Amino acid sequence: MGNALVDILVRLESDRTLEVFSLPKGSMQLVDRNTSRRILAGIDNLDKTITSGGSAANTIHGLAELGIRTGFIGTVGRDRYGDFFRNDMKRHNIHTELFQSSTESGRAISLISPDSERTFATYLGAAIELEPDHITQEQFKGYNLFHMEGYLVQNHDLVRQAFILARRENLKISLDMASYNVVEENIDFLEEMVKNYVDIVFANEEEARSFTGKAPEEALHHFAEMCDIAVVKTGKSGSLVKRGEEFHKIGIIPAESVDTTGAGDLYAAGFLYGLTKNLPLNRCGEMGALLSGRVIEVIGSKVDESQWKLIRDLL
Repeated sequence: MGNALVDILVRLESDRTLEVFSLPKGSMQLVDRNTSRRILAGIDNLDKTITSGGSAANTIHGLAELGIRTGFIGTVGRDRYGDFFRNDMKRHNIHTELFQSSTESGRAISLISPDSERTFATYLGAAIELEPDHITQEQFKGYNLFHMEGYLVQNHDLVRQAFILARRENLKISLDMASYNVVEENIDFLEEMVKNYVDIVFANEEEARSFTGKAPEEALHHFAEMCDIAVVKTGKSGSLVKRGEEFHKIGIIPAESVDTTGAGDLYAAGFLYGLTKNLPLNRCGEMGALLSGRVIEVIGSKVDESQWKLIRDLL
């Protein structure tokens, strides 16, 4: 379950476009509908790549590409972006529970500078209109694991409802912390959810520090006392994984980094794939490292079919 966004990736001819729209280079800015429309009009003559996006959706895409039966819950608008998101998920054999809104679909415009640095202008739109009454017991039947992105955590009632219903169906619950500022703003609620419902936590260094106030390895131990499996991603250093007294340091694969978008989402996909196959914890981490290493070699959060074939062969 997550924000249903369409990613619009555009290669800029110069950084002048960022200046025109007052977008600090390298930042992620939340913008309103009119600003999003103005930016799209301003880049209309440039080549674009459009994909379905959002953190949880990226993770689910990865799992679906690896042959796992998956579903996704989210909200889109009654527009071409909403249709695109739905059709893209369907094309990848992902079952969707997509609610429709009169609000325009959420989209993340990714402006790629000539030096490859990325600047985001994100209009959340309908994506944030998912509400507790959209979530039913039936949606969780037949699944083994429920994965949610932390960007939804600000809607406390929605998250609590989803976790309660998932637990009633005996699903394992996986949470990607998603953003350090979201963690800081919802720390008490997150602590309650992790202690009472969450089985698997994914966090990067910043998110782990925001939650625990500690360095990565100490933060990992803190998480592991609250849930079954804790994962702290440490960028170029790899990742740390712990369950009970079992502890692993996972390295990275050699990769030519072009764009880190989706690296954490695809790490989660690889890790969760390993868990669904009942593989040892260190193997799960290595699978996460493989997928994240492959996705940073391309622009955007999706790799093409030839790369997926290579990944499946390596797995």
